[in-house]
Amino acid sequence: MFRSKAAQSASAITPHTASQALTERELLDKNRSYYDMLWSDARLVEAERFNTWPLVQSLLPTAAHRLEVAPGLRPRLPIEGTHFLDISAPAIAKLRGRGAQAVLGKVTCLPFADSSFDLVCAFDIIEHVDDDEGAFSEVSRTVKPGGAILVSIPLHPALWTSFDDFVGHKRRYDPSQLMAKLARHRLTVERSAVFGMQPRSSRLVDLGMWWLLNHRERAMWWYNRVIMQLGLLFQKRLRLQSGMIATDGVDEVLLVCRKQDGRSPGARQIPT
Repeated sequence: MFRSKAAQSASAITPHTASQALTERELLDKNRSYYDMLWSDARLVEAERFNTWPLVQSLLPTAAHRLEVAPGLRPRLPIEGTHFLDISAPAIAKLRGRGAQAVLGKVTCLPFADSSFDLVCAFDIIEHVDDDEGAFSEVSRTVKPGGAILVSIPLHPALWTSFDDFVGHKRRYDPSQLMAKLARHRLTVERSAVFGMQPRSSRLVDLGMWWLLNHRERAMWWYNRVIMQLGLLFQKRLRLQSGMIATDGVDEVLLVCRKQDGRSPGARQIPT
């Protein structure tokens, strides 16, 4: 019964496929509004606490120049020595408060010169933007040839739920189409793994959405002090495999990509 009421509350504001129908400006505003709300009351979680840290550690020795796009307050790269870019002013302010090099901006228009970075990280962002080709193009443009790109992507349009709408997703990806899109931007999948911290139980997801919609302050207290901590405690170790994993039934995938040699289309220099 409660699940039904929660779903009704969510659908009253974000009906199924609503995010998919939004214009670029509407989608940006929706995402900014949601994440400004989320990060205003959230605490920064250090990169070392995530299951991605062993992977990140293995890449750091050859990644002196690093960028993380849309980290919010859950960066996967270390604060020191990393550039951060996000659309959320509250997130940027808190990152700067910890000494980070952080700027407001969009993944479709990165304010960095070509081949600036050895490592670019973009978790849970590509699916949020209207122009995903532009996002992939910018990520590819700013990483050096041979550099690494860490990206997480939700899979299978058939798995779309009201949660995708609620958090501002524009799409889920068909795995074969995703691979073709990466190839167009000269990104090859080196390794991959099942990814994501979203609860498997749809009842828990509906419960969380209901509380965020109806009791925001209390929901954020529980999220920061209990739910997030439990999620970190019980997160599973990443099981990376060579190439692309078998994706049947996989909700979200983490990709370790490499940029191939060659000059990016639309390459440009950013004045300093």
